[in-house]
Amino acid sequence: MTDTASHASQVDAVFARAPVIPVLTIERIEDAIPLARALSDNGLPVLEVTLRSACAVDAIALIARELTDACVGAGTVLNARDLDAVAQAGARFAISPGATDSLYRAAAECPVPLIPGIATASELMRGLEHGWQRFKFFPAESSGGIGALKGFAGPFAQVRFCPTGGIDAAKAPAYLGLPNVACVGGSWMLPADALAARDWARIGGLARAAAALTR
Repeated sequence: MTDTASHASQVDAVFARAPVIPVLTIERIEDAIPLARALSDNGLPVLEVTLRSACAVDAIALIARELTDACVGAGTVLNARDLDAVAQAGARFAISPGATDSLYRAAAECPVPLIPGIATASELMRGLEHGWQRFKFFPAESSGGIGALKGFAGPFAQVRFCPTGGIDAAKAPAYLGLPNVACVGGSWMLPADALAARDWARIGGLARAAAALTR
């Protein structure tokens, strides 16, 4: 079992840096630094780079090396192999869409804190058994959204969440208003057309608006 207090403290330090964690899928390695800078320089320094592209691990390593003020982590971590790869690349945290017992065991031995995804009370209880108290609630909107998180608050008062999935600029404030929500994850500040055009100024403006949301 992991050291519950230590793990929670590590994750809380990540969550405290911004109200929103942008979820990035980087398809072109040359976009990694300008994209990360557009977000970080405009108030969103915690970056989740998903392992959904061939260059994801290289992008994490590049951002970790070049943007030391940012806090880059990995998303879509599915197994111990992924966790080891992103730890070696310099990720400061890892996020999974769900969690297995083998992933929890690997994470207990890894210096990079894992934020496992849960969608149900049973999945949450399994995480608690392994010593976790900080989770990604995913996919948030289709798993009950605000109502589900309010329901979790009673029996799981010690738990804090980063809900992700279907959240946009209009929905984020209601999530951030919940006492058991530390921050939210989303990609609404990364419109596909802005990414395709490499319109870093537009992305930076959307990042500033997201950073101005209050918890």
